[in-house]
Amino acid sequence: MFIGTITSRCLSFLASWLALQLIPNKELGVVLFAYSIIAFLIPFGGLGLHQSLIRYGSLLSTEDDKNSLFIYVFEKGAMVTFLIILIIIIFGFVFPFKFENTRYYLTILSFVLIPSFILSIIQIQFRLKYNNKEFSKTDITYNLILVISILIFSYLYQEKGYIFALIIAPTLTSLFFFKKLNINFYITKKLKIVDFSFWKYGFYSVITSVVTNLLLIIDILLIGHLMEKSEMVTAYKYVSLIPLSLLFLPRIFINTDFVTFTEKIYDRTYIEQYIKSYMLLFFLISLVICVFSFFFSKEILSIFSQDFTIYSESFLILIFGISGILIFRGLFGNLLCSIGKIEINSYIMAIALVLNILSNFYLIPIYGIKGAAITSAILMWFTGVFSCVWFLYLYKKMLINE
Repeated sequence: MFIGTITSRCLSFLASWLALQLIPNKELGVVLFAYSIIAFLIPFGGLGLHQSLIRYGSLLSTEDDKNSLFIYVFEKGAMVTFLIILIIIIFGFVFPFKFENTRYYLTILSFVLIPSFILSIIQIQFRLKYNNKEFSKTDITYNLILVISILIFSYLYQEKGYIFALIIAPTLTSLFFFKKLNINFYITKKLKIVDFSFWKYGFYSVITSVVTNLLLIIDILLIGHLMEKSEMVTAYKYVSLIPLSLLFLPRIFINTDFVTFTEKIYDRTYIEQYIKSYMLLFFLISLVICVFSFFFSKEILSIFSQDFTIYSESFLILIFGISGILIFRGLFGNLLCSIGKIEINSYIMAIALVLNILSNFYLIPIYGIKGAAITSAILMWFTGVFSCVWFLYLYKKMLINE
């Protein structure tokens, strides 16, 4: 799992680097602006049923039950996703975008929602069956196809080829791994857990994921809106790329352990020991990352372009902010999900989103992308610490009422 995730992140980084080298900054900025909107909406795919699949699937004991739940999520989720795509297309023709071609790019990119949803439930099914090897293969395969597609199609067709690569990568990966699940769609049974609470959990996961993604991309959207320079969108995208890429570190542990600690959530000794070990490890990792970045920030940014080195302060601010996610939110946000309190994440993120927008409207006109970095860093720590406080309170209450 670790090697697979590292490989996938390296390939993802390479894909972003290739796009920057092959596509002019102005055109790339418009595509990234449109894709930021889609990235914000990707969690709506399946109305969050993929999150219900992993949480409730962890509570099922037999493989037949897990397969039946997968079929239910696949069928219902695909129907909802098609409806969402239709809404996006209608929105694209109604909303007056400032950047030329945004409407066109948004319409085409909306079709990435279907393969993205299918790929996510395929990966979750592998995790439910403790088949971490296949899970890692899906991640590597997706990013490898993405790199190759961007290299070929962006070279030939620039920004239009980049858009095609973003769609074809999850599509080919899903088609390849779907058959490896070995699920007979003609054999299903009705499960008692598929009720209102099942859909409610999925809905709250959508809200949480959407707001979380919006927190990560709102800076790009507001920079594009307030500064009206697509080049600044590209600059912030790549200044924040490495800090945000570091989020793969906690995902390695969560992807491996979520099913396990959900099954053992009532074992207080196990959960407490897991929390202590996790926080100590990521405190040390964050310390190393911050120190290294402090001394080599300009060298790191020069990997993308020498022009980006003037934003080294913004880079360091984001690195400090990411530490709050590594130490706190990556762990406690998922622990809240494991006890069925995903709505708490929604409330925390909603508050953070409002603060983000208000702060950015004030700071971006004054400090530019540095203002956006300051806002993001503060809110990363805010959401992390609040997730910790809420989980400890609710977990203690849950054990008392058991």
